[in-house]
Amino acid sequence: MGGRIVLLVTSPRLPAGLLTASAWDVLRAHPVLAAAESAQAAALRTVGVPVTVVEADPELLVRELATHDTVVWLAGPAGDQDFARQLGLRLAREPQLAELELMYGSWDPPGARLLDAVAVMDRLASPGGDPWKLQQTHRSLAQYLLEESYEAYDAIAAGDLDALREELGDVLLQVVLHARLAENLDEESRWSVDDVAAGLVDKMVRRNPHVFAGESVDSVEAIIENWERIKKQEKARDSVLDGVALSQPALALAAKILQRAERAGVHVPLPDGSDLGSALLRRVADARAAGEDAEDALRRAVLAYAEAVRAAE
Repeated sequence: MGGRIVLLVTSPRLPAGLLTASAWDVLRAHPVLAAAESAQAAALRTVGVPVTVVEADPELLVRELATHDTVVWLAGPAGDQDFARQLGLRLAREPQLAELELMYGSWDPPGARLLDAVAVMDRLASPGGDPWKLQQTHRSLAQYLLEESYEAYDAIAAGDLDALREELGDVLLQVVLHARLAENLDEESRWSVDDVAAGLVDKMVRRNPHVFAGESVDSVEAIIENWERIKKQEKARDSVLDGVALSQPALALAAKILQRAERAGVHVPLPDGSDLGSALLRRVADARAAGEDAEDALRRAVLAYAEAVRAAE
């Protein structure tokens, strides 16, 4: 009867040595081989588990089974997929030699690839990286953040989820790049992507007490009211309009200001002039009263007109 070859795969995004109990049981009981030195191999040796570095050759493992019923192959950070394929083909020719078992000693936690994004950006925006990124500032990148956000909006409007995934990646690129550039600021002004994430986590927990603090709510409207109440407590603002993004498109800006004023109970008569701006503001107010989104309505009308232009061409 053949033996057993355990292909042990671990996440390179977790601290070395952070493994499941079953992985530790196998590692402590059987010979461990690997194709190269790694942080995982070093961590195992510190707790008395020998790791022997050998050539990545299936025949070496087969020969090891002559004296051991189980042999563990410690895969490298990339998973050793080519070697696993070779080993699988070798055992397929003589299945009686050994049983091949794939064991996960650790898994990537949700969001693990974000760590890769941060690491790649750090290399690109460090000396010896990408010269273009090294020359950028928050101000020079501002236009790209807007452009990428608009492209993500277009993907949503088109219902194209594959495009949305890609465009959100471009938005994330801008976030990670801004955060990396901020690490180069003077000591008093410096911050990092971890500071961005920490602020976001704190905000989500504070503003959702119905999830994190056991506060009871009876409707979505109550959740929105809670959000606005907590937000108001957090930010010492002189006006209900503080924090409105003034650079957004004018129709969306008008709708946001009307919404803020209405929510705060501030009643200011709309301008009754005959100029185009006053007339447009009144139409935006009428659209809100009718439950319509003026920005979206105009966008759809313009896009329909654009299609008519293309057809006429």
